[in-house]
Amino acid sequence: MSLNYPESPPAQSQDEQPGKQTEMAPKPISMRESYVGSGKLMGKVALITGGDSGIGRAVALHFAAEGANVAISYLEEDTDANETKSQVESHGQRCILLKGDIGDESFCQELVNRTVEDLGRLDILVNNAA
Repeated sequence: MSLNYPESPPAQSQDEQPGKQTEMAPKPISMRESYVGSGKLMGKVALITGGDSGIGRAVALHFAAEGANVAISYLEEDTDANETKSQVESHGQRCILLKGDIGDESFCQELVNRTVEDLGRLDILVNNAA
């Protein structure tokens, strides 16, 4: 079915949401090892909500490969967030983690302020909220 798996991947199930990518088997492939960025986002800063795992992690890694520094907002999945940060930094880019609930307007304001304060600007916002 997929280029990544010899057969259909097994269904995933977790008792609470949001789920934890660290508990998935097999692990999702967030970025192919063969992907080579071309610098399209060099010098840019992206803020990605839900960037700790899933589609958000894939976006963060691809943006980093393209040269962007990344701020990641996440709810409570510290292990997933730290893994994403490590992978972003492996591309030579900076990554900050911002833990909190984007349903809280004051936290959203803090996200923007901290991104600009820590990374110097904000060029791209990806709202990956479910």
